[in-house]
Amino acid sequence: MTPAPLAVRHLPGLLAVQRACYGAALVEGAEVFARRLASPANCSLVLQRGGRVVAYLAAYRSLLGKVTPLHGDFEAVPMPDTLYLHDMAVLPGCAGQGLAQALLAALRMQGAGLRHQALVSVQGSQGYWRRQGFAAHDLPDAVQRARLAGYGADAVYMLAAL
Repeated sequence: MTPAPLAVRHLPGLLAVQRACYGAALVEGAEVFARRLASPANCSLVLQRGGRVVAYLAAYRSLLGKVTPLHGDFEAVPMPDTLYLHDMAVLPGCAGQGLAQALLAALRMQGAGLRHQALVSVQGSQGYWRRQGFAAHDLPDAVQRARLAGYGADAVYMLAAL
């Protein structure tokens, strides 16, 4: 399987993966993802098997220290320095098959000219992201800390060099 650009036609499959992976509090709708796909900063990817979405990585070019709020848009910025990984999910039945690694590797290739990768770790996934080279990073801006809090008490902003 080769990662491909995430498109509107993939949204029903993306939503099915999302429902299988997250609790109701973190599920984002088709309208939100459609707006994100329309952003010029978007660089999201999808993996399909037999025409079925089995994994996706929602990402875009952003700024260090900027957190996308839950249900928020991918806001284009004039001089991005960070590849922001907003959401990555793999169907539970496909876990352990290297799909997440394939998505991450393909996305990194799109990060030319950027210095950082950032994300918000949720649902106790900090250990996974540490193994990928990410570390917790403080957010000095109160607005960004409030956005982070919208993901729940265990949410952590994490950063890695690109």
